[in-house]
Amino acid sequence: MLRLVGSDPVYPSSFAVGTAAQSTITAAALAACEVGHARGTPRQEVSVDMAHAAVECTGWFSLDGKVPEVWDPVSGLYRCADGHARIHANFAHHREGALKLLGLDPDVATRADAEAALLGWKALDFEDAAAAQGLVASALRSFAQWDQTPQGLAVAAQPLFTLERIGEAPVRELPPLAVDRRPLDGIRVLDLTRVLAGPVGGKALAAYGADVMLVNSPNLPNISAIADTSRGKLSVHVDLDTDEGRAAMRQLLDDAHVFVQGYRPGGLSDRGFGPEDLARLRPGIVAVSLSAYGSQGPWAGRRGFDSLVQTAMGFNAAEGEAFGHADKPRPLPMQILDEATGYLIAFGAAAALWRQQREGGSWLVRVALAQTGQWLRKLGRVPAQPQGPRPDIEPYLETTASGFGELRAVRHSAQLSRTPARWERPSMPPGTHPPQWPAE
Repeated sequence: MLRLVGSDPVYPSSFAVGTAAQSTITAAALAACEVGHARGTPRQEVSVDMAHAAVECTGWFSLDGKVPEVWDPVSGLYRCADGHARIHANFAHHREGALKLLGLDPDVATRADAEAALLGWKALDFEDAAAAQGLVASALRSFAQWDQTPQGLAVAAQPLFTLERIGEAPVRELPPLAVDRRPLDGIRVLDLTRVLAGPVGGKALAAYGADVMLVNSPNLPNISAIADTSRGKLSVHVDLDTDEGRAAMRQLLDDAHVFVQGYRPGGLSDRGFGPEDLARLRPGIVAVSLSAYGSQGPWAGRRGFDSLVQTAMGFNAAEGEAFGHADKPRPLPMQILDEATGYLIAFGAAAALWRQQREGGSWLVRVALAQTGQWLRKLGRVPAQPQGPRPDIEPYLETTASGFGELRAVRHSAQLSRTPARWERPSMPPGTHPPQWPAE
């Protein structure tokens, strides 16, 4: 049974961001419940309030009463000689690389310096130069301009997500499930993701009962949102650049049901953990692969984040026009491409588990921010209201202890009638737990 309430607009936007939030969260919860039903428990009602879902997709949280600063000062949209470009500088190496590309000293450069420097660049030239150096930036486009690019054409030809069989394997019987246990209880998930869609997907799987192990490299940075997105997870360090780390990962993989990764395309294949490697090492695995622009087209290997994909695909330009300011591009009111894609990760993982229980095989789920963006466009537009609604977030918040401090964040919005979704493990910093599964 399904119960949905609410309607767009729930935040000031000309896009159906509330519908995107509610529908993807609902899909994830329903798929998890179907896995539970396949394990012998009765079906249960799932209800999702659109306002709650939209608030959850803002990713709001505070630590010890303070809301962390989300964006580095250098991040954001800039005027160029012929348009606009967006820089994503939340990681130090991306910030330094972008400033050096502009001919600036990262140790002393300010945002004003970056603004002045970018006025000497054409937007597309800066986008191409940044990509050539493995940096993250995008030129502002309209929908019409994006649709004519080779990558826009490639994305438009793809479905919202793909689910494919990548190897032969017998059915891996999941243990029977007690009626009072959450639907994914006993499912083991390796979460090799950092920003932001992947961690959201792992967090959703944990809310439905899965044992989710967040696997970080000890050599890579994280963003502040890890305090929120680590709820319900074990948090370990494994260095896949070492023999010891790769051996640890193979051992973890032996008992895993799902492997989610969001590294740059080819990054894990180079270390022996690409989809085909996973199917060989652990037949019956469900692999989930996250990318920015999809697996097809000339940008298939390009790095990207939600804000950049919004800019490149035309959302920022369209929002500005809808609000009567064509010369002032406007971001969506939340990182909905990240958030919705995260819940599609959870949905895809559960759907593939369901298929594995019926057909056997090893499975690969592919999701991409750009494909989610293409789907969001197809949901249609809503009237733009500059002073439009903003839900009161207080009714949806909960306060818990965490390894980062007192965490106040949004409860999960999918309500399961018999086995409420919840996070039993507090969020903890990377490396807190040993890289081993808990005893059953």
